[in-house]
Amino acid sequence: MKKSLHKGLVVVGLLAAVGVAYVWQRPGALLGLQAGKAADKAAPAPRDGKDAKAAGPVPVEARQVQLRTLSDDTQAVGSLRAHQSVVLKPESAGRIVKLGFQDGQRVRKGQVLIQLDDSLQAAQLQQAEAQAHIARTQLQRNKELLAQGFVTPSALDQAQATLDVAEAQLALARAQLARMRVLAPFDGVAGIRTVSLGDYVKDGAELVSLEDSSTVWVDFRLPEREAPRVRPGQPLQLSLDALPGRQFEARVQALDAQLDANGRSLLVRAQVLKPGPELRSGLFARVRLSLGERQQAVVVPEEALVPMGGKQYLIKLVPAPEGQGQVAQRLEARLGLRVPGLVEITEGLKPGDWVVTAGQAKLMRGDGQAVKRVDVDQQGARPGAASASAGAPASAPSKG
Repeated sequence: MKKSLHKGLVVVGLLAAVGVAYVWQRPGALLGLQAGKAADKAAPAPRDGKDAKAAGPVPVEARQVQLRTLSDDTQAVGSLRAHQSVVLKPESAGRIVKLGFQDGQRVRKGQVLIQLDDSLQAAQLQQAEAQAHIARTQLQRNKELLAQGFVTPSALDQAQATLDVAEAQLALARAQLARMRVLAPFDGVAGIRTVSLGDYVKDGAELVSLEDSSTVWVDFRLPEREAPRVRPGQPLQLSLDALPGRQFEARVQALDAQLDANGRSLLVRAQVLKPGPELRSGLFARVRLSLGERQQAVVVPEEALVPMGGKQYLIKLVPAPEGQGQVAQRLEARLGLRVPGLVEITEGLKPGDWVVTAGQAKLMRGDGQAVKRVDVDQQGARPGAASASAGAPASAPSKG
């Protein structure tokens, strides 16, 4: 019995020693435990939703809904084209014996630009002229002999056929001789030639470009959804990266007969109304086409939009049920047109309503939270500036 009691006392002593050693090595553990118990006693019980709303209104920045006339615009990129443009090529091979222009010179329609060696064709033309002269003389003689009864009508017919063949040969020789000259097909400005005097060129070789820039076109493509809304005569504005700061007016001239099946786009050609000498073919152009105007559009600042779950929302301020102050009401935004800094809302708002532009994050939990409008103008803040809590609105199509 004494031995059992002795063993029990030894075990208790060992456990007590271990506890003292643990507390000695980690003195903060006991203090932390005591502090935690004290905090639990001092902490109030969690509040319910009504208590959270009663804690005070949430300060937010808000803007009033406005009515604006919005221009329904679409933008595209294109290239400038001259009224007439061609790369001159010879129809026959030959050696260049004459150049009738200077690089960059203005030329007239019908002017000989390049002359090829035509000595062989000229000789063939003389031969054809001689044969035609003989055939013509023989026909006249047979007519006289037929009147005197010395030849038959068939001989006269044969002489007529011989003359026809000779005249056809003569026309062929003239055409071959004419093909040894390269003429300007219209008035324009010659480019930089790629050949020199004495060069032998084959038929179809590129010699020089010629452009008539009296009228300048701009060609661009629009997506298929815009095809039913564009028509000839619509005005547009274009800017050129090569001429920053300048705007040019143009007007839609023609639409392509069919859409491109690969890109599902429609080719549109517009005429620049007042082209200048600085406009050249191939320049990159940015086009802004007006498809109409939206009268009395309800617009809000872009920072009022809050993206969530692939949708856009906004917070509308409505009178509180108690009749004092305002509370938040979340609405899904139905978007229409966009302009820089503003977006059209097609449903749920009317002129004079207030929408939150900063501080929406605290109001997305549910409707009915009390808010306090902060006048950012009086505080000197930039009007319409969105706080970081609002989040950047996601991009949306220009039309709802």
